[in-house]
Amino acid sequence: MNRSRFFTIVLLFFGAVSNLFAQAKKPTLMILPSDNWCEQRFFMTEFDNQGTKQKVPNYKQVFQEDTEIGQVISKIGSLMIDRGFPLKDVEQELKAIEARNAEDNMTSSTASGASISESPLDKLKNKAKADILIQIWWKVNKTEQGKSVSFVLEAFDAYTSKRIASATGNGTPNNTDIIPVLLQNAILANIDPFAAQLQSHFDDMFNNGREIILTIKKWNNWDKDMETEIEGKEITDHINQWMQSNTVKGRFSMSDASENKIRFEQVRIPLFDANNNAIDARQFAKGLQKFFKAAPFNFEVKLMTRGLGEAILVLGEK
Repeated sequence: MNRSRFFTIVLLFFGAVSNLFAQAKKPTLMILPSDNWCEQRFFMTEFDNQGTKQKVPNYKQVFQEDTEIGQVISKIGSLMIDRGFPLKDVEQELKAIEARNAEDNMTSSTASGASISESPLDKLKNKAKADILIQIWWKVNKTEQGKSVSFVLEAFDAYTSKRIASATGNGTPNNTDIIPVLLQNAILANIDPFAAQLQSHFDDMFNNGREIILTIKKWNNWDKDMETEIEGKEITDHINQWMQSNTVKGRFSMSDASENKIRFEQVRIPLFDANNNAIDARQFAKGLQKFFKAAPFNFEVKLMTRGLGEAILVLGEK
């Protein structure tokens, strides 16, 4: 091989590698104030979760009334964008949800009227479909040298709510910068390790699948259960076989199984479909729903979701 051809091959190789890294996908982020920050500033509202009262952040009120949060999110967002992470605009997503409230009715059984409640945060997750939620808390300190900020930055998987990255720190005191700038400077010293943790989590998802929870139940008036045999196999066995074929590397864990209910946890599903669209728990579960609606089962199946990362199928009727 002559030297010219050798260098051509080397250049093509490194060009291909460079192109591969350039195409590496980054997780989409959504930045929110932490629950504690909202609690301290009285930006909370009560949410009725099937008869149980829960307090949740009122993000609409936060963006309407707080003068700093928009600037803070913009400053942190610019740091993440500089590192190649796509960012969802929370304020715009909230406005879109408000405009489409009429379409956000609770799902219910046409037979019994049973419903699944959805929290305001679940609505935001479902609309924005970010991979990772970043929550920010900060406090202003007054010292002899000037103002400084203490902060806590935490990242959670939007599908499982598991903490996947965190950073804490204190800024250098001064009296000239406004709070968003003080916070940006304080976070800057910790942002690269934080971003590396985010990318490591996303790389794991890219290689091993996104984690969700899937539950299969039955209506109490259905004449079958999970132990009913169809073509020589129990319904439970048919479900297990489908899961083996449709999860990434066959990875899932059956945490509960009875004649009335099966619950799968740590279910690894692909991040994207053939058209490069993100797959969530609902889209994955629709595959199993179609499986049961076809022969030899011909079941009626209701599909419900809780957020992006949990799907529930109820066999027997809609």
